[in-house]
Amino acid sequence: MAHRELTQTLAEVLGEVATVTAEPDGSLTVAVAGAVAALRVLTVADGLEMVSLNQPLAWDLPDTAETRDTVLRQAAATMLGTVTAVERPDPDAAGTVVDVLLRYNFPGSGLSAEALRTLILMVLAAGADLRRELLG
Repeated sequence: MAHRELTQTLAEVLGEVATVTAEPDGSLTVAVAGAVAALRVLTVADGLEMVSLNQPLAWDLPDTAETRDTVLRQAAATMLGTVTAVERPDPDAAGTVVDVLLRYNFPGSGLSAEALRTLILMVLAAGADLRRELLG
């Protein structure tokens, strides 16, 4: 399946269960049950298209040992994706805050439309669970 065809398939199958927005840069923004993610199809080699999913889980969290412990615990328990904490300067005060993301990349070539939808919904659900854990 070619890059554009896979992007169109993703938009169609996810549009049946979520709000999907086609972005000017060719990516898709998907929102379902409070979870939001960016999807992009990348052609790695002839016949190999990868789907890159990035889901912000929380931002501006306090940069504390408790936050880091929660992120580490969730990262270790996550089967579908990589949980990443990114430190950045706190825009409102001295010090830093933490943003947490879930990233998952997988080959989309050869998967049926139903398999693509199921896999992406599983990742989004896992991200929503992680978000609830992070935000209490």
